[in-house]
Amino acid sequence: MIKEVRNTIVAAAAAASLAACATTQSAAPVARIPEAQAVKNIVLVHGAFADGSGWRGVYDDLTARGYRVTIVQNPLTSLADDVAATRRILARQNGPSILVGHSYGGVVITEAGDDPRVAGLVYVSAFAPDVGQSTGQLLGELPPPPEFVVDPQADGYGFINLEKFKAAFAADTSDADAAFLRDSQVPIALANFGTPVAHAAWRTKPSWAVIASQDHAITPVLLRRMAERIHATVVEVEASHVLFVTQPRVVADVIDRAARATSQTAETR
Repeated sequence: MIKEVRNTIVAAAAAASLAACATTQSAAPVARIPEAQAVKNIVLVHGAFADGSGWRGVYDDLTARGYRVTIVQNPLTSLADDVAATRRILARQNGPSILVGHSYGGVVITEAGDDPRVAGLVYVSAFAPDVGQSTGQLLGELPPPPEFVVDPQADGYGFINLEKFKAAFAADTSDADAAFLRDSQVPIALANFGTPVAHAAWRTKPSWAVIASQDHAITPVLLRRMAERIHATVVEVEASHVLFVTQPRVVADVIDRAARATSQTAETR
């Protein structure tokens, strides 16, 4: 399948807080998708240290457009378990889907995206490994910024350091929202970061990437390098690692674009 030509769009931040901007964006009217559109299903996959609730703004935006949106709840116990959870949701879809992953969720969709139900992939400040490559190997190429500190636990799981959480993960959220995200962390089995993928769905599926230029969990240089390697259509936005929380309209717009583009491809076959 011919991939989309890489196209970078830089979105400037508003003078008001990004949280307020996201609320305004979500409230603005959106165009509903055509009834005949082939790709109407969206599957959202969260990353490490979080659960699926952070997708609420994106979910609301896309459902208002007429999409059927389903959110995977990764157990974060192993890459195999997270891929299985994603495949379980894909099996419930009636028709082709756009598979979306945030952060470590990009590793999950890279592995699970070879499912024939997947029409395209959207990476949201996410890892995009190649076959045989792990998250840890990607981070070995370009380590995360110094703000990002993981505290390992005795049982092999890890949390983001409490004192550094906002700066590392959610710098453009309010103090209250950052505190909630910090205190509702879902620990991940750190062994996940050493598990390589056996499939690289982006090699056969069209891909899009939304990159947060102020990401302090994954350095933007690495995000851009991965997006270029997978020949993704790129949208760059001035936001933190949780851009799907603070910039839901931007993320939803890219997912909508991916669904419309893959629908056109399906119609010409």
